[in-house]
This record gives sequence, structure tokens and C-alpha cells, in this order.
Amino acid sequence: MSELASLTTAWYDANARDLPWREPDIGAWPVLISEFMLQQTPVVRVLPVWREWVARWPAPADLAAEDSGEAIRAWGRLGYPRRAMRLHACATALVERHGGQVPRRLDQMLSLPGVGDYTARAVLAFAYGQRHPVVDTNVRRVAARAVHGLPDAGAATTPADLTLVESLLPQAEPAAARASAALMELGAVLCTARTPRCEACPLRERCAWRRSGATLPAGPSRKPQRYAGTDRQVRGLLLAVLRHAPGPVAKPALDVVWPDAVQRERALDSLLADGLVVPRGQRFGLPGRVPADI
Repeated sequence: MSELASLTTAWYDANARDLPWREPDIGAWPVLISEFMLQQTPVVRVLPVWREWVARWPAPADLAAEDSGEAIRAWGRLGYPRRAMRLHACATALVERHGGQVPRRLDQMLSLPGVGDYTARAVLAFAYGQRHPVVDTNVRRVAARAVHGLPDAGAATTPADLTLVESLLPQAEPAAARASAALMELGAVLCTARTPRCEACPLRERCAWRRSGATLPAGPSRKPQRYAGTDRQVRGLLLAVLRHAPGPVAKPALDVVWPDAVQRERALDSLLADGLVVPRGQRFGLPGRVPADI
């Protein structure tokens, strides 16, 4: 095991957050749900929704048996609701192709709807204890600082990032999976983008960036995404009406959520194009079956 992985894993063993999807034998499906939800969403917001999903749909077949509209409804205000549709499509594919089980092979994982390189490797590592470079923004930042002495690793994951992180992992599969979780946790908790806690970091004596004495550049390395006043906000407001309605709603119920008619119509059109909203005659609703009394 590399010194970096050894130090990070030892720190993780003593300091890891107590998160339910890290419980021993939690199963691959709850881990897969967590990975979908954690994309661009903080842990504190994911926790209650994840618990609701795992309780309601403890296996892929349970979710696949429901309409995709129910997945959108249960997604709540996590944001980026297309993830709910992709997770529903993923559950359906698991039932149709894999007997309702999350596969153990990388190629099979990558063939699932909504599952990309990061999610596939994360599930295989964290659910099945396999050796894969699990590279998200946090891991890339830790590797860039500790190995290359850079303040961050840039905007997108590259093949070089995968190669570097894989070189840091121990050869034994369980130890490698543990190291992958540890690197991610270190980046999320200590080696953060703007306020790194170097004094508490287990890599402080061997981190190339800290030894260089370099400081963080002024301002964020990436421009924060604005939410207030954007089409994303309007989409969320429109979806909120439909999530809380027992069935399709008339257009006036949607018109009241936002004063700018042009932006409101643009947001609604985008929801229709994404399949998150479907027309029901003169009304609009979530995808799926319409109750008989509507």
C-alpha cells in the first residue's frame, strides 16, 4: 500500500462519518441509490430522502414496478430531477437484464441507464469491495495537492486522473476499496476546495502542495452556479406543484408560480422535453398512469 493510501485509510478508520450507506452488508442497491443522489447534492440533504427511498423501494424490482412519476415525486427537492428518471430506468434495466440484482462487472454497470464511469466504479468498490479508481472532485483535489502540488485538479476528470489514483491504491481488493472511500472522505471533510484543514490532515507532512508553501488562488477555482432566478428554479417550482397534486393540474395552477411568462413557458417546455412532465389534455402531470377518478 502506498504511504498516501496507508495514512489516509488509518485516518478514515478513526474519523469516517457515520453514514447509513456505509453500513456493512447494506447491499449494492442502497449504495447505488446513494451515488445517484449524492451527485451535486450535499449529504445532509440526501440523508432523509435516501432513507425514504430505501424503505419504500428496498430492491430494484420495487422501484421498477412503480411509474417513473412516483420516482420524480419521491425525489422531492434534491434538484436535478432527471436523476430520478434515470434511477427508475436503471432499476427497470436491472430487473430486465440482471434478475433484479446490481451486477458485479464494470462493463455491465456501465451499460445501465444513468450510470457513468464514476458511479459504476463507486458502486463496485463500496458495495462489492472491488479495486477501482473512484475519482470524484474530492479525490482529484486530494491527489492533485498531495502528489503534484497543485491547488486543484481542473474542471473535469481525465484518464490521467484515473491512472494516478489507481497507482495510489493497494493491490488487495478490500484494502483498495477502503482506500477509495478514505480518499473521498478526506477531500470532503478536510482537504476542501476553499478552507482546507491542513493542520488536521494525515498527509500534512508529505503533501506536495503544503510543502511548497503555495496558497489558494483568490476566488473560487470554478464559478459557482447561480440558482435564484434561473430556469432551474422555475422548473423546480413547476415540478413542486405537480409533485403535491393528486393528479394532473390545469395550466393556471402552474402560471401562478412565476411572474415572467416567457421564462415560465420556457421552463415548462424544457420539462416536457425531458419527459419530467407530460400533457394530459388541457392539463399537465407527472409521467405514469392517471388515477381512474381524475
